[in-house]
Amino acid sequence: MSEAFELRPLDPLDDSLRADAQAWVEVHCAVQRELFGQKGSAWTLPEIQAMFRKVDTKRMALAAWVGDRIVGAVSIMLPMLDNHTLALLFPAVLSEHRHQGVGSALVRAAEEVAAQHDRSTTVSETEWAAEGADIGESFAQHRGYVVAQTVLRSEMALPAERPSLQSLVDAPGAPDHLIESVVDDLPESWLEDRALLQQRMSTDAPHDDMDWREESWDADRLRAEHAATRSAGRRVIESVARHVPSGRLVGFTRIEVSAEQPGLGYQQDTLVLVEHRGHSLGARLKAANVLALMEALPEVAAVRTWNAASNDHMLAVNRALGYHVDGYSRLWQKRLG
Repeated sequence: MSEAFELRPLDPLDDSLRADAQAWVEVHCAVQRELFGQKGSAWTLPEIQAMFRKVDTKRMALAAWVGDRIVGAVSIMLPMLDNHTLALLFPAVLSEHRHQGVGSALVRAAEEVAAQHDRSTTVSETEWAAEGADIGESFAQHRGYVVAQTVLRSEMALPAERPSLQSLVDAPGAPDHLIESVVDDLPESWLEDRALLQQRMSTDAPHDDMDWREESWDADRLRAEHAATRSAGRRVIESVARHVPSGRLVGFTRIEVSAEQPGLGYQQDTLVLVEHRGHSLGARLKAANVLALMEALPEVAAVRTWNAASNDHMLAVNRALGYHVDGYSRLWQKRLG
């Protein structure tokens, strides 16, 4: 017999609802533990709160209650500066409360929110471990979603062999490019070029069948994004490639470390401008950034990354660094209306 449940909006920034917000986060964490054991990846409440304060996206949260307990959660993300047709939905339901309509109700309510904000396409995600299966596949298909991209999740154990990493950094073939690394604070002199690189992530990186359009980035947006990351307690290790003749930054890579998981680094974006590829800059950047990470934060025991299955070049770079695939995800897309 199905239990009665109720959907309610939740504001993670409301201090009076902190216990509820933590319970909402714990639903996502519980699903990650179910899928990956102790290697689940989930945002902490301070990180969620930092994201809800950002002005470049509008975020909303809904919770499914059974009695006085939150058993389901969905986060709704609406880009505000670009990609105005998209809404990103991240639902999660505790295993013992599935097949009772909770997930369907959460997704349906989230789609209604998206439609109210004139979004015509919704995107969601399913994940599974390398030895497992995609338990969300049937759920997504029955609700009209189709696969837009398949992603590989990989992990690199640390500490890595420094000579091997240094040999990648020193690889010949790019004498006109220098690698620079920083910890936590991005130099103001980087911001203009870094904003352009961030914008090019939305056009130069593989998106497969995702309806993802070019993003709009400038120094102010990048500065605010970085400030939000740091306000959530995350440490940041970033390396850039500088083209010496022009003085411009032409590539970057970034690792973040959560305050509540100091032993795990999360590899964020990596990009080399198309016109500067062919010089092993991707491998040089990522190797240099891992070396900087090991120097600054020696307690980090692993780095986790996600890459499109179609991104053969970056997957080859990861293998050279020592990454091993331990999971998968799919991005699912649906046209509303």
